[in-house]
Amino acid sequence: MKSILLFGLYALLVTQPLWSAADEEPAEDMGDVSAPVPEKTTTKKVKAPKPPLEIPADIPHEEDVSYLEGDRKEKADLYLPMNLPEGQKAPALIVIHGGGFNDGDKRKYRELNFCTNAAKRGYLAMSINYKLRKSQGQVTWPQNIQDAKEAVRWLKLNADRYKIDPERIGAMGGSAGGNVAAMLTLTRPEDGFDNAGSRTNIPAQLVCGVDFYGAVDLMTYHDMKMFAKTREEAPELYRKGSPTSYVREKSPPLLMIHGTGDETVKVEQSQVLRAKLEAAGNACPEYTINNQDEVDALKGKLKGNRHALLLIPKAPHTFDLAVSMKKDGPVMMDITDLVFAWLDQHLKPKTK
Repeated sequence: MKSILLFGLYALLVTQPLWSAADEEPAEDMGDVSAPVPEKTTTKKVKAPKPPLEIPADIPHEEDVSYLEGDRKEKADLYLPMNLPEGQKAPALIVIHGGGFNDGDKRKYRELNFCTNAAKRGYLAMSINYKLRKSQGQVTWPQNIQDAKEAVRWLKLNADRYKIDPERIGAMGGSAGGNVAAMLTLTRPEDGFDNAGSRTNIPAQLVCGVDFYGAVDLMTYHDMKMFAKTREEAPELYRKGSPTSYVREKSPPLLMIHGTGDETVKVEQSQVLRAKLEAAGNACPEYTINNQDEVDALKGKLKGNRHALLLIPKAPHTFDLAVSMKKDGPVMMDITDLVFAWLDQHLKPKTK
């Protein structure tokens, strides 16, 4: 009997994993709904979510500001403008996090990078949380786009309080946030996203947007969980969720940035949007930047472009303004000045 008990204990121990997949960082995808969901056969230890990163103390800021109507849990962080000339109103930049429309947070490292750099250059940066898919079958689109539109309206309502120019608001986002930033930039009221809530009398149009490696043509992408339908079941939803569907003549300025080594959102996504812009009469040059010297040389030229696509050879998915070729790898090039030179051209008053 004793030997039987010992054998059973041994069998139990060797079948337990030495580490849990829950301890790994989730891969940032864009929400494939077609992937099979494995049946749960064992109880896994659920790791508590990591606390949000701290905003640097030397950046004036306000945390967890309510910007949506009603009792919504999604909040915004405000990074207040620094080094702003006396008597001048600041431009504003809405920053939209990634995470495949399923997870992510306004205070991840990339969003901190975007916002702190914006604040140091005299922008008010508003990093938002928005509606995310948290359960199987839950539909979160177009609520996520409408939430971002509400952020634009909130800034305009509070322009005097924060001393910003309500006519100089742009957006920047990465991955899923890049899709939303492009949607904010390219859509108009007649496209059907501006009629939610009680603030619809306030225009939600932006001056310009920056899209970091977003999936922008969902008709040529994989199925998305936020629709709770496959592309085959609801092709019209995928068309409506694609920024490529809203390109027009004289579209507002849009800057796209994409790594050619991106295996999550292929570079062809940005190239399709570039082709659509060109076809509609919007000049959209494509630049490849290989090193810091080429980044610095492009700054003056890029300022003259309303639209442009920047390609970074071998760069993977998910990088910020300090481009690394792998997670925690060395910075290969710093594109901060390049991106803000373009933004300044569209969002800051022209100096004589």
